[in-house]
Amino acid sequence: MSEPRVFLLPDLGEGLTEAELVSWHVAVGDTIAVDQPIAEVETAKSAVEVPSPYAGIVAELHGKPGETLDVGKPLISVTPLGSLGPDTNDAAPAPSPDQPEVEPAETELAEPKPESTEAETYREEEKAGSGNVLIGYGTPGGHGQARRTRARKSSVAVAERTEPAAPALSKEDELALLRTRVPGKLGAVISPLVRRMAKEHGVDLGALHGSGESGLIMRRDVEAAISAPVAAPVVEPAEAAPSPVVERAETPSVDNQGHDARTGLPIASRTPVRGVRKAVAANMSRSRAEIPEATVWVDVDATGLLELRQGMKAGGAEVPGLLAFIARFVTAGLKKFPELNTRIETAEDGSQEIVGFDGVNLGIAAQTDRGLVVPSVRGAEKMSARELDAEIRRLTDVARQGKATPSELGGGTFTLNNYGVFGVDGSAAIINHPEVAILGVGRIIDKPWVVNGELAVRKVTELTLTFDHRVCDGGTAAGFLRFVANAIESPQTLLADI
Repeated sequence: MSEPRVFLLPDLGEGLTEAELVSWHVAVGDTIAVDQPIAEVETAKSAVEVPSPYAGIVAELHGKPGETLDVGKPLISVTPLGSLGPDTNDAAPAPSPDQPEVEPAETELAEPKPESTEAETYREEEKAGSGNVLIGYGTPGGHGQARRTRARKSSVAVAERTEPAAPALSKEDELALLRTRVPGKLGAVISPLVRRMAKEHGVDLGALHGSGESGLIMRRDVEAAISAPVAAPVVEPAEAAPSPVVERAETPSVDNQGHDARTGLPIASRTPVRGVRKAVAANMSRSRAEIPEATVWVDVDATGLLELRQGMKAGGAEVPGLLAFIARFVTAGLKKFPELNTRIETAEDGSQEIVGFDGVNLGIAAQTDRGLVVPSVRGAEKMSARELDAEIRRLTDVARQGKATPSELGGGTFTLNNYGVFGVDGSAAIINHPEVAILGVGRIIDKPWVVNGELAVRKVTELTLTFDHRVCDGGTAAGFLRFVANAIESPQTLLADI
């Protein structure tokens, strides 16, 4: 019987490195097909169903619902169907007890040899997959395949395990040995397994002298270093001195009655910071730490825009929402003030560049049960107000259902935040890193306003622009904000294409 194939949690896109396992769709012993959904995971962006690139019998589930799994770690083990029959005859003999199979480090790239006719047939069956993919993996029928390549056991690996006397090295081996020497030392390491073992146990290979040919560091040398007793350091007696007062970071603690030690109050709940909340916290902290932000705001008479919408409704036309109109004004303003539609990139040498974009991906901040997410309308500058309205409604809907894709939830170049829906007038918003600006819209309420020298009651809202002072100065930010405000007050000039 062949070994189960281990499917690693794939790259889920947008630089995500972990995901929370929500639920399994299969159980141990189930028969699954290629591209069959096997689990639902929740990333910092959205909930995603993960399909299997293998067909066979589920041998093991690596994780329980609620656990956080790292990308690249085992998710599920599947035994190929072709290896379960009584006539299965692998070309490679099973390892003997004194020669167990050694799995090479994942960084080794070795082309696996066909183990049997059934195994080769299975690989051909895999090629018939539908090609459904997440970011960076999938069955070969789609955009390609990026799964773990496992080298079969070789004589070198088995020899490393049993450690016979090292043979004389050829000229090629001597050259490889020289390339792997630790600088300034005689010892050298060729086997990735030995390097990995040393790294995992904190063994300094530079301090070891190998017992193999030409000082080659063997597995037994690393094992000896791991098991060697650590000598206790000799401490010189010091003169008695008053102990300094060390301030410790306050860490919450609980007494035997379940009360918080600092406040004395009963602890009502503990909520792990993970998923969307964890991503939002990390992104906002990074934004505040890296971006020298500034904020400008202005009160705007939105009566003209509301009257325009009322007139359109009276004519029986389908009318976009207010946010779609403002989004249209924003994209027009970014064409006039492109500095706010950029990103700052920092090179390894510390130099920085302002990267501009030929187009606008307009992020729309949306509050969901899972937290704040920002789906982006791609190519927003090419859309009319009606098209923007339809796309904004679609994106906010899938985001609230937790079904938005990583591509829909990333890639924004500027964010529009309508916090007026929460009944507030203004907010000093935090920029959605790595963007350089965010525009907030407050609630629209009746306020006294001077019109043509006379006091009148008008529909007034507040616009707030927070921007990265590295990409532009206050004049540019104020010019953009005033452009959007003027468009809201006199919308007819920009809405000929609605």
